[in-house]
Amino acid sequence: MASIHEVAKAAGVSISTVSYALSGKRSIGADTRRRIDAAVAELGYRANAGARMLAGSRTNILALTAPLHEDTYHPAHMRFVMAVANAARARDYDTLLLVQDDATAGLERVTSSALADGVVVLDVDMHDERIERLRSLGARSVFVGIPADTTGLRCVDLDFEAAAALAVDRLVDAGRRSIGLVGHPERLYGRGSNFPLRFRRGFAEAVERRAVLHAEVFPEETQAAARSAVATLVDGLPELDGLVLNCNEPMARAILADLAARGIDVPGAVSVVAGGANYSTRDFAPPLDVIPLIAEESCERAVELLVEAIEHGDAGERVELVAPRYVTRGSVVAYAASEPGPRRGARV
Repeated sequence: MASIHEVAKAAGVSISTVSYALSGKRSIGADTRRRIDAAVAELGYRANAGARMLAGSRTNILALTAPLHEDTYHPAHMRFVMAVANAARARDYDTLLLVQDDATAGLERVTSSALADGVVVLDVDMHDERIERLRSLGARSVFVGIPADTTGLRCVDLDFEAAAALAVDRLVDAGRRSIGLVGHPERLYGRGSNFPLRFRRGFAEAVERRAVLHAEVFPEETQAAARSAVATLVDGLPELDGLVLNCNEPMARAILADLAARGIDVPGAVSVVAGGANYSTRDFAPPLDVIPLIAEESCERAVELLVEAIEHGDAGERVELVAPRYVTRGSVVAYAASEPGPRRGARV
């Protein structure tokens, strides 16, 4: 089966020009269109799909590119997948899930064959290779995440920088002056995953603005790594009295368990906030104040924007940040004015 690359080469045009000609999204000169049509006919390029595109019909299918990496945390990943699928179904669209680690190959197959009317992009990296591929294919798309370069893109996500700042501000306003951050494993930052980097940047800016002592750890997701992370924070911040958790649920529970094993009282000695958490903290011991990451908020809006682009042709650049909200569950308390002992507070 011929590819869109071969059609473009045979017609002497770019891939995006072929995509525009077949989808009818942009006006193409008569001579260029004749050359593209001739190349499509000669190469037998997806004849049925091409006819469908030329006719301007829709499939009522949204492609969802959500690659599964070796370090993907599946419970959180699937919350976003299901949120997209449910939002699409509510608008009479089916969802075609692309999970290959080589995400660009799947995108090319789907867009070049007109299997889907548009693409929702999950698990976004700061310099995501899917961006240029979608641009070159001329595909309608919306990103759930904010890459470094958003030129011409539509993106929706929680404002992770603001979420980190909100967590720090709540702790500092409660009198906490020595704050640690437990983040995701280092490899996520090295890979360029956008949301851990944005939260980490927001935390760094907030502790600098509030002029408090701080330390950061990025443990692997094991019990031993959790113990080591707490040890590093306690050693690096002898008066540790505040903690921000921007990590997956198992690590958050392991950190709390190690604090308890060390006899460090939460919230009296160390007040704790879970920031950008996509899990419930109600049944934690103790329940944690949380700035939730709710998959439905960003995914429903992403699907809404994509369907608008499909049905009304509005595909202009837009970046929408969901404002963080703070849910109080009692894990952040203020120091009592008469509290004796060191700044960290009492140990039990």
